[in-house]
Amino acid sequence: MRPWTAVIPVSALAALILVGSLPAAPLRAATMSRAAAAQGEKDYLSQEEADKIRDAQDPGDRIKLYMSFAQDRLDKFEYELNRPQHEAQYDDILNNLMNGYVGCIDDAADQIDAAQEKQVDIRAAVKDMKEKDTAFLAKLEKFDQASGPDFDAYRYTLEDAIEGTKEAINDASDAEKSLPQGPVRRKQQ
Repeated sequence: MRPWTAVIPVSALAALILVGSLPAAPLRAATMSRAAAAQGEKDYLSQEEADKIRDAQDPGDRIKLYMSFAQDRLDKFEYELNRPQHEAQYDDILNNLMNGYVGCIDDAADQIDAAQEKQVDIRAAVKDMKEKDTAFLAKLEKFDQASGPDFDAYRYTLEDAIEGTKEAINDASDAEKSLPQGPVRRKQQ
């Protein structure tokens, strides 16, 4: 993108394009990225996944959804690694899957904070998150130790994924300690 697109208001750019003095591509890129940002969509989620997240009102449900999406990306990553034939953009596929995984893990951890602000009971979701993150970490470390011929293609995103998963485990552990205990039911007399 050219530096002048950030200085000139979009309406002025549109007028210049209509007159024909500027190419249309920078304006389309600017307005498309602004539209996506305005909608708050995550680039690593499909439209269907974004709809599921939007429809889930409870932070605990959102945590479970993000964890299932993370599992999906990790499974697809493993599938791509084990395929005998690689796609044309193999490196991009692996890095995008791993970045999507990290995004899901980070967003699940962010939902813990949202739930604590709203004082919502998410103990079950946090427990599930911690268990899954621990299993994810073991799988990621296995990928790290395997370091096959294409390892350099995804090394840095894998390192980010390992670090992000460790942080998510710490967030879940901290949340387990800070979440209020559930009500104690007494026997009726």
